[in-house]
Amino acid sequence: MNNSGYWDNIKSALTTSVKGLKTTIKHFKEARKTVKPMSVSDANYFTRQEGIMTLQYPHESLPIPDNGRYKLHNEIDDCIVCDKCAKICPVDCIDIEPIKAKETFGHTSDGTPKRIYAAKFDIDMGKCCFCGLCTTVCPTECLTMTKSFDFSEYDVADHTYEFATMTPLEILEKKKEIEEYEKSKTSDEETTVKKKLVAKPVVKKNTEGPDKPKPKFKPRPMIKRKKKDDE
Repeated sequence: MNNSGYWDNIKSALTTSVKGLKTTIKHFKEARKTVKPMSVSDANYFTRQEGIMTLQYPHESLPIPDNGRYKLHNEIDDCIVCDKCAKICPVDCIDIEPIKAKETFGHTSDGTPKRIYAAKFDIDMGKCCFCGLCTTVCPTECLTMTKSFDFSEYDVADHTYEFATMTPLEILEKKKEIEEYEKSKTSDEETTVKKKLVAKPVVKKNTEGPDKPKPKFKPRPMIKRKKKDDE
């Protein structure tokens, strides 16, 4: 019986195992330190191959670029409640309830007058598709996409973020105030229309002097011509 093939197999197994263990031991030595988290935009991001790549999240995280577009934020003090963001949103994740004001009650940071109160301004990030259209049409640039990417919640209802600052009592007061203003405005318009309808037509007086009688023309008498006798 020839046992050379048996021992050759054992030798080959040991040789390949040692080669594999050398690679493993090499990685063990190189993994004594953790790779420092760096941004994808870093020039050395793909050159550093040594060390532990796993991050101890949430204690560690990769740097987010300044132009990262993730969680939406609304600076409510600069919002004029124009409703453009809600209209252009393709997934209807923005819910707004406006209340008109009687007059301008403030200005935004860029000087735009504020004439509408925001009774409700909610953004459901569970529906958001991160298209950025709402930030593009915002006239005061109060709606922006921030670098905050981790807003996971246990309940999907917690993905709705409220930005309006009005209290329920303030909302009722402003609604009552605008209702009374609209009623008074409507009554004033009706009164003005009635006065116009009842008003008598104005007759212009002759300021040039007393009215002169119009001259009477008598018809002229018809004169018959005599025919000449034939000679």
